[in-house]
Amino acid sequence: MAIERTFLMIKPGSVERGLVGEIIGRFEKKGLKIVALKLAQPTRALMEKHYEEHREKEFFEGLISYATSGPALSLVIEGEDAIAAARKIAGATDPKEADSGTIRGDYALDVRRNVIHTADSKEAAEREIALHFENSFLTKHVSQEDKSAVLAL
Repeated sequence: MAIERTFLMIKPGSVERGLVGEIIGRFEKKGLKIVALKLAQPTRALMEKHYEEHREKEFFEGLISYATSGPALSLVIEGEDAIAAARKIAGATDPKEADSGTIRGDYALDVRRNVIHTADSKEAAEREIALHFENSFLTKHVSQEDKSAVLAL
């Protein structure tokens, strides 16, 4: 087991429905720590880069339209096996297959508006964190001393 960081995005429909606190609480109750968060309306260019592996699929345009339809909350969480833990908490992508007690099982209405995005691998997490927090402190490799100094400002 290893301490990891992963990327989550609470999608616009979830923000609109007032589910942010409930969703974040599930990760915190599991012992995962929020190390960054940002509320913003994602741009089309950002979401096209984010979901580029789906560009040729029939659902791509709808996915991008939904992801850019309103404010979304982007988060970086950290903890032991954070990537697998986040995927388990979120549940299966298709809410019809998601177990009750998971975020998608409890709140998602359909597969295209499935409440939350979670990175599916270490590589995806690193890429998505860099995309959504590109000029932030998170994407720079600094020493612990430098981190303390920056946070103290």
